Amino acid sequence: MIRRANELSSEIFNKRLGGKGDLKMTRILEADQFRGKGRLFARNLLKPGASIGWHQHQGDAETYYILSGTGTVDDNGVKTAVGPGDVVFTADGERHSIENTGTADLEFIALILFA
Repeated sequence: MIRRANELSSEIFNKRLGGKGDLKMTRILEADQFRGKGRLFARNLLKPGASIGWHQHQGDAETYYILSGTGTVDDNGVKTAVGPGDVVFTADGERHSIENTGTADLEFIALILFA
């Protein structure tokens, strides 16, 4: 199967999980394509100042792979700067958030698999 860029679905979320501004999420795979093993594989875009709020993962784990831009991740209460090529892993039961603290768009891949 090949999915062309113009076939991918995108959605805008305002104040995602209590964050600030808008998150543009483009789904690389749809939920039914995981065959019960996960629920999200998407390219995300946060404009400067926008964020995804602090939240806990229960029954799943999430990985972010930073493509471009810079931001700050709150990893279980520890804030760390991230940039292109960095990977953030949040295991089942852990908490995190991400904020674009740079001057350019922050783009990253998000993958959520069930624990």
